[in-house]
Amino acid sequence: MSVLVTGASGFIGGHLLEALKSAAQSVSLRDPGWPKTIARHRPSAIIHLAGYAHGRGSEERIQKVNVCGTKALAEEAVRCGVKRFIFLSTIKVNGEATHYGCPFTPSDLPAPQDPYGISKHEAEVGLREIARTTGMQVVIIRPTLVYGKGAKGNFKSLMKLVARGLPLPLASIHNLRSFVGIDNLVDFIITCLEHPAAANETFLVSDGEDLSTPDLIRRMARAMNRPARLLPVPVWALKAGASLIGKGAAVQRLCGNLQVDISKARSLLGWVPPVSVEEGLRRAVGGSW
Repeated sequence: MSVLVTGASGFIGGHLLEALKSAAQSVSLRDPGWPKTIARHRPSAIIHLAGYAHGRGSEERIQKVNVCGTKALAEEAVRCGVKRFIFLSTIKVNGEATHYGCPFTPSDLPAPQDPYGISKHEAEVGLREIARTTGMQVVIIRPTLVYGKGAKGNFKSLMKLVARGLPLPLASIHNLRSFVGIDNLVDFIITCLEHPAAANETFLVSDGEDLSTPDLIRRMARAMNRPARLLPVPVWALKAGASLIGKGAAVQRLCGNLQVDISKARSLLGWVPPVSVEEGLRRAVGGSW
């Protein structure tokens, strides 16, 4: 199978390329000028990872790249005879938080709340319409927070705090959040690339084990061979203090719930996350601390 990957220079893209090459897939790469490259490479499938992430660029730029760019790529893919188009979306299409023990499912009504989530939802809608009217198969994947070696953002910041052995006032948090290790996400993308039942479906993906924030920190510390220093500070006090310094949203993510149900991936595709949370964290921090 010939595969074109956009966003190949990113965190997810780099890991995906290694896995595709190991699987002896013929891979082409492209970041800028996506639609213009398809005719030259003539892939049978496209994995579309590229896009503007939340916190980067103006709303106009996010809309142009994530929505208009994705649709243009898909339309060109149809003209070039691409059979399957895999789109990496985001759990933000479902929303920002869940109630404890009530995970998001692929069939939930979308409820994106920020420009990034809204743009990904609009791209999904456009892709489904293209699939309906042309016959090109579209697969939509909404991952939770992705961690692994080379990850940036909130996960990297938390790793640094744990590595320094700093006391963290998070012991009183009782929440549940879903995460997905990069190796599990890559394995799932490749499964969707090849599995006939994935055509025109939407999937949520995670490690299949939900963690509280304190539990995540303890496991992260164990993977680093560091002590986990957690202090019992009331959640209301954490939120109040964070609001005063403009960090309310960040603390809300640490305290809140965001769970996903991956039973559709298990039942329809027979997919089971191949890497445990412990092993995923060990790989994420290995040799860095």
